[in-house]
Amino acid sequence: MNPMEILLVEDNAADILLTEEAFSEAAFAHQLHVAQDGIEALAFLRREPPYPHAPTPDVILLDLNMPRMSGLELLDVLKADDDLRNIPVVVLTTSRAESDIWRSYNLHANAYIPKPVTIDEFVEVVKSFGAFWFGLST
Repeated sequence: MNPMEILLVEDNAADILLTEEAFSEAAFAHQLHVAQDGIEALAFLRREPPYPHAPTPDVILLDLNMPRMSGLELLDVLKADDDLRNIPVVVLTTSRAESDIWRSYNLHANAYIPKPVTIDEFVEVVKSFGAFWFGLST
């Protein structure tokens, strides 16, 4: 089975490292790509420089609170784009605000997951994510 192509759209360096570690510990075949904001994510997804050979991700993990283009703005652009709208988007964010949850689903996010606090909790979320999205046993 080919590794799952995952695009993480996240601007916080500590959260990027935590996500990388959690995916590593979850031990399923994946390739994690990182874009640090919505503008960079669009360049990756549209294979614009510096990403002319970027793969199409199997899923996008999207933070909401980012500079230049927020996660909600990016989600709106993705779901309006005929070439990108079918890529599943999972909002993975620290926000537990009901308004963010509603807005994410209204913009057609496929799932909304509040970020866990500890690495152990994060690994469990990643394992569950792998089982749900890719049919992997944990």
